[in-house]
Amino acid sequence: MSSVQASTSPTVPAPPTPSESRRSHSSQSEKSESDPGRNPAGTEDVVAASELLLDATEDVRQIIRLVQCWVCSRILHNPTTIPCGRSCCQSCIPPTHIRTNISWPATANRLYGFECPFEDCQKEHAIGDCSVDVTMNKVLDIIQQAMERDREVTQASGVSTYMSVQDQWQVAGLPSMEEKDPVSQVFKGGRIVSTYTMAETGQLKYTCEVTYTAVGATEEEVTARDEVAFTKLKEAVRTEMDCQICYALLLDPLTTTCGHTFCRNCLHRTLGGSEHCPICRRTLMMQPNVLQSDTPSNQRLVNMINGFWADTVAVRAQNVRAELQDELAGDFDIPLFIVSLAFPAMPTFLHVFEPRYRRMIRRAIEGDRMFGMVAGTQHPQPNGANFREVGTLLRIVNIEFFPDGRSLLESVGISRFRVTSHGFVDGYPVGRVEKIDDITLADEEAMEASETLTGQGVQNFTQLVTGAASEPPDTILQSGETRILTVQELDSKSTRELFDIAVSFVTRMRAQSVSWLQARVLAIFGDCPNDPAIFPWWFASVLPVSEEEKYRLLGTKSVRQRMKICCRWIVEWESSRW
Repeated sequence: MSSVQASTSPTVPAPPTPSESRRSHSSQSEKSESDPGRNPAGTEDVVAASELLLDATEDVRQIIRLVQCWVCSRILHNPTTIPCGRSCCQSCIPPTHIRTNISWPATANRLYGFECPFEDCQKEHAIGDCSVDVTMNKVLDIIQQAMERDREVTQASGVSTYMSVQDQWQVAGLPSMEEKDPVSQVFKGGRIVSTYTMAETGQLKYTCEVTYTAVGATEEEVTARDEVAFTKLKEAVRTEMDCQICYALLLDPLTTTCGHTFCRNCLHRTLGGSEHCPICRRTLMMQPNVLQSDTPSNQRLVNMINGFWADTVAVRAQNVRAELQDELAGDFDIPLFIVSLAFPAMPTFLHVFEPRYRRMIRRAIEGDRMFGMVAGTQHPQPNGANFREVGTLLRIVNIEFFPDGRSLLESVGISRFRVTSHGFVDGYPVGRVEKIDDITLADEEAMEASETLTGQGVQNFTQLVTGAASEPPDTILQSGETRILTVQELDSKSTRELFDIAVSFVTRMRAQSVSWLQARVLAIFGDCPNDPAIFPWWFASVLPVSEEEKYRLLGTKSVRQRMKICCRWIVEWESSRW
């Protein structure tokens, strides 16, 4: 009989304390699932990457932790990856509650939420943001099948493993704080399958370590068996670890709200032209290119990929970085039309007569029909440009050419961007741009909850979905009185109340037949939208407000912030009339 300990680390690799250490030479690079700050791509240094690779002998406990739920400590069942990037069994998600002080978007799948079970997060997550992790679920099935095959092989061999469980106190050389005696048991098979079986039967707490003693075979024979089993396991799991956009090993895996996982960079590129999941076509309300702290990577898959193929990830990360650098060193992204401001989802009509812009539009028509619209300025910008840095990407919808080369074109706003550098091609400006995205929907909801809780206390907006009767919304003029809401009061209004205030104002102005709501204007921009996400762009397109104010609106990053700006315009409009 011989024995080996799975880990000699005096620290605990359990969430929420990310202090896991494998071997002494790699203790600084190995962290647990609860550490979203680690480099999701591992490292681009192939030599350093080798230190992240898990070993079939020394890292058995960590290998099984990859498939073990931190909440219940059993093997993950219906693994659900939550917005903070961590995973647990679907049944281990805490009890849900009605979310308060959130009026937008207030869709049915966002009315209920739960407090994150991971102590270093503790944020409220919406049920609509949590789905069964498709990739992890397939991986778990593969691992379970591999364990079952290994059990069948070892049944005939007579190899067993005596396992003794140690809690974090015992591992650190301190008296145990647990009331129960340590678990010791003999399991059929080598160390990997025995540890899996112990976790599967609920006898191995996530935080505990294990010591192993081989029974019926030498230590060398058990090690060789485990190495073969681990190699086969990695080969089987590898078939499910490709991104379904680039068809290469997942790099910085990001799991969407529908449960599908892609490389972060691949998803960013895809969502630049579509808001739907590339696999199931479900609408995704997320921005993969924002800070990783706002849309964390799938930590379970990150740890598995780094532990199994860190060297491959390093080479892949090098190649991706080289590709990005080549793109940055290449041509500019889009042609720029310097005229005036345009807005997302809104139409823009242009009379193109300058020769340089004729060439630009003809090339756009021959290509992807896209170009950028930026407003000119009389004062040079810091980068030396004669235009404002924030603009709107437009797609040409229709165009009519005249015999003399002029044209009339209709376009629609797609997204916003910021020009980071610019140049000229055949006389017309071109720019390298970065897309401007809103903050995450979770941050949008948290902003509203914080501001309305301070101003109005706890509010329940479930009636917005259920259709139950509710109190009439506040308006700028309260019940015929002359009192006008102040700008300060707007901060504590819910997003839905701000929207109702704005719609009420538009209704009154239309009844007064103001010039900016005449039929010819509405024929171009359409009727008042019923979506707070679209309303500000429509309102800025029709309301006679200064270009400075419109430009401020264009650069904002939240629906709530834009609605407050619109309502401030309304307050100023109403105030000027009295």
